[in-house]
Amino acid sequence: MTLMEFSIYPLDKGASVSAYVARALTIVEKSGMEYRLTPMGTVVEGEWGDLLNLLTECLRELEKDSERITLQAKFDHRKGVTGAINSKIKSLQDKAGIKFRT
Repeated sequence: MTLMEFSIYPLDKGASVSAYVARALTIVEKSGMEYRLTPMGTVVEGEWGDLLNLLTECLRELEKDSERITLQAKFDHRKGVTGAINSKIKSLQDKAGIKFRT
């Protein structure tokens, strides 16, 4: 399984781009993959190819009415591991002895 953290937004729509980000997040929600929304991006857990397809689908949605889009993504691919979207946080909390806000 792979964890992907990404952010995507148009550069040609002014200071507020939340309506466009919401369109991309709707695609993430409909994908059925496990995800977590953060103020600065979204973390999704899935198979490599499915994640790349998800990024492509989000890009295609925003390019319908945007001339310039920025997309940042980083990946953590680990063979044989599932549920990392939750277990990585639990591991940190266990080691620190406190429950972090998520």
